[in-house]
Amino acid sequence: MLRLRKLSPTRRLGARRSLASAAAGLIALGAIGSMAPPALGAQASDPYLWLEQVHSPRAMAWVRAENAKTTAVLEQDPRYAANYSDALAIAQTKDRIPVPTFLDGGIFNFWQDAEHVRGIWRRTSLQSYRTSQPQWSTVLDLDAVSDGQKANWYLKDITCAEPGERHCLLSLSDGGEDAVTVREFDVGSASFVAQGFVLPRGKQRVAWEDVDTLLVAREWIPGQLTTSGYPFVVKRLQRGQPLAAAREIFRGSARDGGYGVEPVVLRDGAGHRAVLIERPLSTFESERFVVSAARVARLEMPRKATVEGLIDNQLVLILNEDWTVGAETFRQGSLIAFDWEQATRDPAHLKPVLIYAPGPRESLASATPTRDALVVTTLENVRGRAFVYHHSSAGSWERQRLDLPDNETIGIVDADLHTNRAFLSAAGFLQPSSLWLLDIDGDSGAGEPVEVKQLPPQFDASRDVVEQFEAVSTDGTEIPYFVVHPREMRADGTNPTILYAYGGFQISITPSYSGSIGKLWLEKGGVYAVANIRGGGEFGPAWHEAGLKTHRQLIYDDFAAVARDLIARKITSPRRLGIQGGSNGGLLMGVEFTQHPELWNAVDIQVPLLDMLRFEHIAAGESWVGEYGSVTNPEQAAFLAKISPYANIRRNVHYPEPFIWTTTKDDRVGPQHARKFAARLSEYGIPYLFYEVTEGGHGSGANLEEKAHTTALEMTYFARKLMAGTDP
Repeated sequence: MLRLRKLSPTRRLGARRSLASAAAGLIALGAIGSMAPPALGAQASDPYLWLEQVHSPRAMAWVRAENAKTTAVLEQDPRYAANYSDALAIAQTKDRIPVPTFLDGGIFNFWQDAEHVRGIWRRTSLQSYRTSQPQWSTVLDLDAVSDGQKANWYLKDITCAEPGERHCLLSLSDGGEDAVTVREFDVGSASFVAQGFVLPRGKQRVAWEDVDTLLVAREWIPGQLTTSGYPFVVKRLQRGQPLAAAREIFRGSARDGGYGVEPVVLRDGAGHRAVLIERPLSTFESERFVVSAARVARLEMPRKATVEGLIDNQLVLILNEDWTVGAETFRQGSLIAFDWEQATRDPAHLKPVLIYAPGPRESLASATPTRDALVVTTLENVRGRAFVYHHSSAGSWERQRLDLPDNETIGIVDADLHTNRAFLSAAGFLQPSSLWLLDIDGDSGAGEPVEVKQLPPQFDASRDVVEQFEAVSTDGTEIPYFVVHPREMRADGTNPTILYAYGGFQISITPSYSGSIGKLWLEKGGVYAVANIRGGGEFGPAWHEAGLKTHRQLIYDDFAAVARDLIARKITSPRRLGIQGGSNGGLLMGVEFTQHPELWNAVDIQVPLLDMLRFEHIAAGESWVGEYGSVTNPEQAAFLAKISPYANIRRNVHYPEPFIWTTTKDDRVGPQHARKFAARLSEYGIPYLFYEVTEGGHGSGANLEEKAHTTALEMTYFARKLMAGTDP
């Protein structure tokens, strides 16, 4: 099975915060510190529950009114028009690197531009792709399909069958939401398969067991979903069968956490196949089951692990917890493998072998197999490294480091199971993204990657430099952060600065190239900083686990420590400092807004969680209990009440004016959090800006124009708040 989860290059949400005086900040801090958290029962009288009804006429009328107020401010700003023009030009430029995928003996790419708003799926040969102007043939035009069906289709996922890879399942989303309709498509004839597989709209997971058989997890009967809205029943569906005839092979529970049960079929270059079912028990814990013709049996392996692929019939895993087998302990953060044939025979007694173990300042990023090799990327003090591993006949793993740019983020774009080729990417804050072809069997013999494409510069980076610093958090831990700034920057506290972070779910935030940040902020003299706070994966699972549940205040302390360090170095000052984060990072922004209003003058809160006393009842919120805790646990409930931004807004506190934005079709986090937060600010007479994109799911918009519009609003907001001569 080939699964293409990333169809086009994306950057983290948005560009990555207002204080009048130090005295006002001290008063605000004192006011917050002196007040007890709200009683847990306070939510029962929540006056804004009506805003949780996402599409209700009353809620949508409120959204339209709020959007009109915000656009009247930001779109009328003299800087907005240029910001939008530049953001759109960057988003739609035809000089972008077309992200390649190996499929059906060729190279495929999903592409959006001004002429292809929803996008086209297209193919070329490897030889043509390596030229400056590849000759593409269109396989699927989503705009034409949408127009013909009077729909608003966006491509969410592609899952292709082996062997041949001609038959694929396309997951089509209405306007960008997570729920999808699945249809079978033949890439050879570039057409939907007549009488092919069709799965009606829903949150669903699907895998090809063979070309005529699917394993499907979905809502088979109304209400058959977990409490967080995901499927927990897997059935086997044969070609030509109606859904009602599918045979159940596995059932989890409606109380399962995480993102729901998922069937997984892996194949390697030698033709071996591994059929599994993954059953999430919580946000980070899953059981794995081996599926054979005779039975479905649980694999006795750690619950905190990530399956990376199959090579030489070895199942490759990243461990997120220690695993002791006999006298040997494999440390969390390690890459290990075990023999799949042996695991199928005896799933209760697995025999893992170590591939890679991280050093003290290292972490494992990803591992992807080719036909005969395993390509692995790691982080060394948040700097990218890449290696190739070979599995020897003796069962050991031998590695070779790849020669790629230093001090950049290295990523695996795709790898080909039929050859020993792979595409890798490299990017830094000031170095345009580049694409490298690794051909282990190539003429070079050494198998070193060769640069095949580079993104043309999207902004003038000649006046900027990147530095890495460390701040000391409240418990003494050193928190690294990057600062991108003008080479001739004066340390006088006057530099307008945006500080970005995420801090959750073991997601590492590494250097990346953003044309919109460069063009709309750095070129205008702005400073951009990225904080590698705990909660992420920059230093492995332990870095993430340090901030789980009731320990989460450490994450927020880390971020504030970086802000204070920026101020202490006189890179910026509270008057010129803005902050930004999305999703879980939007929660981070909300907490920093309420806990430390004295530290920043602008807060960009993107598609956020903000009501942490009701997050389990909104969209997919219950699936994140493993990260945040639950209000059903008294200790965790008390902590959530203490940090919940929606519950901790206070009257008569001087807050910076935030920019809060979300999307109507976000069925993952949901727009409810942002709406209610803005409504509470309005009730208390606290200035704010709110905007809701009406399409696009969990992100900044469904198409390039919407995304450029959101970016322009954000950067105009930051310029108004932080640049010299603008609003105080």
